[in-house]
Amino acid sequence: MSLRVKICGITQPDQGKTIAALGASSLGFICVSGTPRYVSPEQICAIVNQLPIDAITGKSVDRVGVFLDASLAEICDVVAIAHLSSVQLHGTESPAFCDRLRTALPAIEIIKALRVKTPEALSQADFYENWVDALLLDAYHPNLPGGTGETLDWSALQKFRPDCPWLLAGGLTPDNVKEALAIARPDGIDLSSGIENAPGDKNLEQVANLFDRLKSLKP
Repeated sequence: MSLRVKICGITQPDQGKTIAALGASSLGFICVSGTPRYVSPEQICAIVNQLPIDAITGKSVDRVGVFLDASLAEICDVVAIAHLSSVQLHGTESPAFCDRLRTALPAIEIIKALRVKTPEALSQADFYENWVDALLLDAYHPNLPGGTGETLDWSALQKFRPDCPWLLAGGLTPDNVKEALAIARPDGIDLSSGIENAPGDKNLEQVANLFDRLKSLKP
């Protein structure tokens, strides 16, 4: 399986289009109002409408909406308006909530983010892996739910092998991503602050550098 590369915190249509063309598997949009990278459903739709379409599959990249303890109704509304293909839950949503979301949006991918404070926190995955399509591990911060630039202890993840695909997030950059992949061996990676000029303003040279470095990895 090829590595999934998710670039999160997209706010600008031209940057979203360029990052998709550079090779991103997924683009992430922050649907949490009051946060630095927040974009409205209408803004997401404007970005999505400019994304390139694969000539063979007729599809664009995955469009992931990132939510934090939002209601089921709110998530469904944003998915419909923004034309999202995936929902990432970054709060304290329960497995039961994931099950209700699956019933409401059966065609939408569900990703559950887990904020890892200690190695023991990885046991949270046991509660979710049968209720979601993928997991995402992010660094814990006491005041911020994500996008902190803090890295995880990758060596503590060497034996983390849940029953569903998982993405590694938290402080990844073009300079450290190869080391992270070699140690943690995730199914995908998620980058945001490590390739930015400022929150929501991606550094396209850094993004291109990222994909150049990933191309040098052995299959």
